[in-house]
Amino acid sequence: MFSYLRQPRGFYRRLFLLALPIIVQNLITTSLGFLDTFMVGLLGSEQMSAVTVANVPIFIIQLIVFGLQSGSSVLISQYWGRGDRESINRVIGIGLCIAGSVSTLFALIMAFFPADVLLLVTDNLRLVAIGTPYIRIVGFSYILNSLSSIYIGMQRSIENPRFGMLVFGASMLCNTVGNYVLIFGKLGFPALGVTGAAAATLLSRVVEFALAFGYALRCRTVPLQWSALLRPGREMLRRFVHYSAPVLANETLWGVGYSLITVIMGHMAASGDLIAAYTVAGSIDKLSTAGIYGIANAAAVIVGKEIGTGNLKGVYSSHESVVRIGKAVCLTAFLFALALGGVELLAFFTLLRPYVLPLFSLSAGAAAMCAVMVYCYAGVMPLHGFSSTMVVGVLRGGGDVRASLLIDNFPLWCMELPLMCLLGLVLKVPNEVFCLCIAIEHLAKTPVALWRIHGGKWVHDITQSE
Repeated sequence: MFSYLRQPRGFYRRLFLLALPIIVQNLITTSLGFLDTFMVGLLGSEQMSAVTVANVPIFIIQLIVFGLQSGSSVLISQYWGRGDRESINRVIGIGLCIAGSVSTLFALIMAFFPADVLLLVTDNLRLVAIGTPYIRIVGFSYILNSLSSIYIGMQRSIENPRFGMLVFGASMLCNTVGNYVLIFGKLGFPALGVTGAAAATLLSRVVEFALAFGYALRCRTVPLQWSALLRPGREMLRRFVHYSAPVLANETLWGVGYSLITVIMGHMAASGDLIAAYTVAGSIDKLSTAGIYGIANAAAVIVGKEIGTGNLKGVYSSHESVVRIGKAVCLTAFLFALALGGVELLAFFTLLRPYVLPLFSLSAGAAAMCAVMVYCYAGVMPLHGFSSTMVVGVLRGGGDVRASLLIDNFPLWCMELPLMCLLGLVLKVPNEVFCLCIAIEHLAKTPVALWRIHGGKWVHDITQSE
């Protein structure tokens, strides 16, 4: 039944060697957000909730950029398998142009209309007032982040995930030191509070961009070809839109959907406590799921490269062998996530709940809601691991981007969000009951994911001319 787990010697070593730097990078990125939440939370739960509200539109930018990065990687990993470096440059050029344009537009909107943007998320005027200076500054930081992220994603797709790990490690260090100095007024600087957190984020993004740009100028594995970057061509643009647009739509829809969860909470009774609980529980879960997305991204690289290689004498060249790889990495992710869920619960009971949560100054109600959310996140962790690896890794690496779009978004938009609106805004159930809704998505997604991966119709060589 599980014969597909018997892969060629070195397969799982290759998987985890690719995944490990990505996991570390994800942990660094998530820890950066967790540290921001923690440091701002020391100012009070109101400030933490305001930053959470302000990060909703920022989250949408991040998801659009991630969508462009993932969409680019669908093509880049297969072109890498073919050794076609010129086409890789063309893909990067399109990704940089779109990412830079979109992030600049969002930054301008948040700079000139910050209060209007925040009022779309919450009707709590106090949170809007606190969050306005934060969103103005942080918005511009993501112009730089969008450009560096596209390039870092390319390096990951050509089996160099350590680069992103090092860049984001430096960014995290800069952000942490900047937070300490600017939020609390250390080393002679004034205590800027929430505004200081935004300034530290901007500074870290400048460092991140400088490192990525400097490396790009010296990289010999895929050297920059300015003619291909600046003139990618209509054929590559058509192919990029054909395969990357569904991924971008996927991440954008998913990001908007998850942002609406915060919007729903922002219009419920005790919205401040509910958002604060969601922020802390979400940060804990993101630390736990960093490993899941590491395996998922590694799977996308392996699947895409093996399809792009097209070597009929190779172990992975046949359709059947690629399907076996997809099944093997999904089951591996399931088992890995099962262990992660146990670790998350153990850490919550022994360390986080008694020692860390009190530092966030949560009310008794917020602390109780936070615990319920953590239980839900840990309970569905194995399903989360399987479905995410299947969607983000296997289906995208295999070029089956439209199926991944539907599987990733249908449960969220057609089940979870309507149920949240019904329970939270209409029936006004106790907040602890409302918190159980966060498990719906992965419960619904898993059966469809199983059906799709078993069918094997997700394998496509997208580098071939149509």
